[in-house]
Amino acid sequence: MEDNNTPVVPFKPKPGPDKLRAFFTAHLNRIYCAKTHLVSRLPEMEGNAHFNDLQLAIAETKEVVKNQITKMREIYTLLDEDVSNETFKGMTGLIDDAFTSIQQHRKDPWLRDMSILFYLQNIENLEVASFQALQIAAVKLNNKDIELLLKENFNSAKADRSLLLMLSAKYILG
Repeated sequence: MEDNNTPVVPFKPKPGPDKLRAFFTAHLNRIYCAKTHLVSRLPEMEGNAHFNDLQLAIAETKEVVKNQITKMREIYTLLDEDVSNETFKGMTGLIDDAFTSIQQHRKDPWLRDMSILFYLQNIENLEVASFQALQIAAVKLNNKDIELLLKENFNSAKADRSLLLMLSAKYILG
């Protein structure tokens, strides 16, 4: 049972620079791991796509992801940090799940393409949210170059998400 007489104290976090940097780097590592895994799997996904528009979108996504990875490497350099070799199963698992779904629908091109679109949209949603959270944290790092690189990655992830959503609507609604 709640005690309604307890005063509500506003929460004002004051993370130290070391704690913020550790948070930032850990989550940059997660999205970097997912992006490198995705870019290695996109050619296979592109080969499984049936519709030409989807093949073109995947090819474009591949170039966008490569560009985002380059920007993330620049962020590591600006932070004087090394890229983590750790594998994070959350986002990479989602990417791998896409291939399970693709294989389940290998005989039906429409369902296979819709599975690809479904997973790519989910992946982009996670990437958009990740870049957005990193942008917020980057403000406290006081490095305008890092903020700009994250904003560029955020904007390209949002654009990719919109393209995939448009393709889904095109194939579902005709």
